[in-house]
Amino acid sequence: MKKIADLLENNRRWSERVIAADPEFFSALAKQQNPKYLWIGCSDSRVSANVIVDLAPGEVFVHRNVANLVNHTDMNCLSVLQFAVEVLGVEDIIVCGHYGCGGVQAAVEGKRHGLIDNWLRHIQDTAHLYASLLDAIEDETERLDKLCVLNVAEQVLNVGETTVVQDAWGRGQSVEIHGWIYAIKDGLIRDLDISIDGVEGLASLRDKFLFNEKLVDARTAS
Repeated sequence: MKKIADLLENNRRWSERVIAADPEFFSALAKQQNPKYLWIGCSDSRVSANVIVDLAPGEVFVHRNVANLVNHTDMNCLSVLQFAVEVLGVEDIIVCGHYGCGGVQAAVEGKRHGLIDNWLRHIQDTAHLYASLLDAIEDETERLDKLCVLNVAEQVLNVGETTVVQDAWGRGQSVEIHGWIYAIKDGLIRDLDISIDGVEGLASLRDKFLFNEKLVDARTAS
C-alpha cells in the first residue's frame, strides 16, 4: 500500500510545484483543452508523449496501445481520432513507434502469448507484406528495428484511410499525418519523412515506403 500512497504524495508535491511556478496554471487548464496535436503511440511506459516532446498538459491529445496500431475495427482509437479531428480540430496527427518495441517482437517471435496474439496479427501482416526486405537482414535486432519502422508506416496509411480523415479532407479541413520512430537509447525521435496531408499523397504512400531510405534502411534513422 505504501507504493500507492507514494504516488498520491508525488501528486501533491507536483501540484504544489506547478502552482508555485504558475498560480493560474490549473484554473486555466480546467477551462478548456486546446491541443494542437494528436499522438498515437505505444503503451510502453518509457514512451510518454508529453515527456519526450516536452509539452505541458493540455498541449497534446493522446491515444496509446500495444505497438501503436490503428485498426479499422478499434472503436477506441477511431473515437479518439474523430474527437481530435472533428471536435478539437487538431491539424497534425503523429504516429510514433519506437525501436525495440516488445509488441512488434512478440508478433514475430513464433510463440503464443494469449489474447494479445489476435491484436498483434496486424503486425504479422506487415511482416508478410515486406518479407523480402526483412528476410534480407541477418541481424535480428536490426530486422526488428526495420519492422518497427515499417509498422509505423503502415499505421500512417491506416490513419489516412479512416473515414474520419477522409471526410475531413473532403470538406477541406487541414489534417496532416506524420510517422515518427523514437529511440529509447538516446531519447531522440526520427522523422521518417512520410507525412501526408491529402488523398493525393495517400494514393502513392506505399510506393514511397519502398523507396524511402529511412524505411528501407532502419539503421539510417537510428
